[in-house]
Amino acid sequence: MALTDTAIRNAKPTDKQQKLYDGQGLLLLITPAGGKRWVFKYRIGGKEKSLALGTYPEVSLSDARRRRDDAREKLAAGVDPSESKKTDKRAARLAAINTFEAVALAWMDERSPYVEPAQYDKTLARFKNDAFPWLGTHPIAEIEAPEILDVLKRVDSRGARFTAHRLRGEISRVFRYGIKEGLCKADPARDLLGAIPPAQTTHFASITEPAKVGEMLRAFDGFTGTFPVLCALKLAPMLFVRPGELRQAEWAEFDLDKGEWRYHVSKTKTEHLVPLAVQAVAILRELHALTGACRYVFPGARDRNRPMSEAAVNAALRRLGYDTRTEITGHGFRAMARTILHEELEQKPEVIEHQLAHSVPDNLGGAYNRTKFIKERRTMMQKWADYLDQLKAGARVIPITAAG
Repeated sequence: MALTDTAIRNAKPTDKQQKLYDGQGLLLLITPAGGKRWVFKYRIGGKEKSLALGTYPEVSLSDARRRRDDAREKLAAGVDPSESKKTDKRAARLAAINTFEAVALAWMDERSPYVEPAQYDKTLARFKNDAFPWLGTHPIAEIEAPEILDVLKRVDSRGARFTAHRLRGEISRVFRYGIKEGLCKADPARDLLGAIPPAQTTHFASITEPAKVGEMLRAFDGFTGTFPVLCALKLAPMLFVRPGELRQAEWAEFDLDKGEWRYHVSKTKTEHLVPLAVQAVAILRELHALTGACRYVFPGARDRNRPMSEAAVNAALRRLGYDTRTEITGHGFRAMARTILHEELEQKPEVIEHQLAHSVPDNLGGAYNRTKFIKERRTMMQKWADYLDQLKAGARVIPITAAG
């Protein structure tokens, strides 16, 4: 006789496993512990096999019969339902590791040793906020360009055009990683170059008039914050490295006797040499007495085992009355140096660009940037520091023509 819900509910466990038959191979196993499991018994290829259909009451009697009927249809078509179930499980597992989100996170894990933590966090935030909610669960091999374009348009529509372009590039790199790993065959994001209008370039605020630079340098003397931040303020225009590279500078990278700072550029991961003027060495020696026992030249105010906050220099400029949106930022010191070194001190553009750690094509290739024009750069960096001293003193400064 066929089973009923009442019979199933009233069935009590015994000291041995019980089998309650429903018909056409469906039965309910009742364990001594009281568990109730649905099983479909069948024969294929002359062998008796069984297929688990779930537990009661999670799988009701009607659900169990439907699953049995599905299995019988497979048998009628010559398909082993047990093997079909295994294949479906494998496909589900494969789909789970081949989703866009899984591949994106794998790409980020691969590159994490080579990027700054802040950059890693920003990329992850873009994915979580703008890509994963719409693409994350999709198998990467099935995602097409229109789906990606919808994501980019959604970002662009809120006025974040630059973010839309950045996100397209990052999605493209995820697909290229997927191609390398054999998870997909094409990069549909590559076909979307130009699909979003170009973003308006916003330059970092900077001061490029010598007289105003002198005013700013004199204002530094009125800074009432901590001594390490004051030193960072003084060194930032003198060395004009990227703000992240300055705040994360480590004492192990400096040779104050030689007047050199060697570190790895955050963007290219290549070694870069900054010749130190005597003024920079004097500031660093004074600071060494305070932070020399630390790893970082500019340790954090709360945790000396971490570098100074990325907002510290800009916050100091604001405390001095400068608007970091329209007047000057920590990054703006690079534009300041590039402009004045060329226009006022008449330094060679290629020498300035090498000191800025920019890629400068040459016959020997970019790998030689670390020592390219090193004699000219040592001379330039000392002239630059001397020039800043004269601006600070309010003297009338006559441009210094580059030798040669």
